[in-house]
Amino acid sequence: MSVSFDFSDDVALVTGASGALGSAVCEEFADAGATVAAADVVAPDEEDALLDADRERIDFYEGDFTDEADVERVVADIVDDHGGLDYLANVAGTWRGGSPVAETDAETFDLLFDVNLKTAFLASKHAIPHLRESGGDADTSDDADTSNDARRGAIVSVSARSSLEGGAGDALYRASKAGVRLLTESIAEEESGAVRANAVMPSVIDTPANRELMPDADHSTWVEPADIATTVLVLCSSATPVTSGAAVPVYGEA
Repeated sequence: MSVSFDFSDDVALVTGASGALGSAVCEEFADAGATVAAADVVAPDEEDALLDADRERIDFYEGDFTDEADVERVVADIVDDHGGLDYLANVAGTWRGGSPVAETDAETFDLLFDVNLKTAFLASKHAIPHLRESGGDADTSDDADTSNDARRGAIVSVSARSSLEGGAGDALYRASKAGVRLLTESIAEEESGAVRANAVMPSVIDTPANRELMPDADHSTWVEPADIATTVLVLCSSATPVTSGAAVPVYGEA
């Protein structure tokens, strides 16, 4: 069964857009006809950036989403440029680990909670007023028509499978991603009937950085960023009109 999306005339903000997963989400939205506001502190012309900001329907906005003034500016610019905002994908994030809590410095705490949780909080805070006004919820069609008239703005944030339990060596990463999941559930409760909010929970994503970090791992079990990006679009589409507050596994065999 094939599934297609039509996000024509809709505007999607994607944070962490220069990374492997963020750039994949941008590509999926653009391929489905959306106007993509791709936001990151890393510009597309920097060495490690993976975003193709020259392609049609992708507009890059440089901003530090750990800084509220920067977030407020970027969201305002997007709304001014494109007339509104329909979807938010909170992809910005990072990983640090390897040390037990007793040997982890406070700077690592600040980094992980700023990049993983604060960015999702600030982006959501400033996007929600515009998402409430959204008239765009994309039609999704397949062999059995799943489109409907439910039209609400939507947020999808990236949590992690490891946020479901404690583990040795990366406690702060797990805690920050658990915070993303609980933030998502809370937004879903607060914005019930106005804005849908869901999270996706990957395990190991098949990215160049992860392959370099774990060269001897079984990469065949890892999940491609594009597959996770497709799930993000499903959760923004009218295929899931009554799904809000969910934490969706996207880790396959990883």
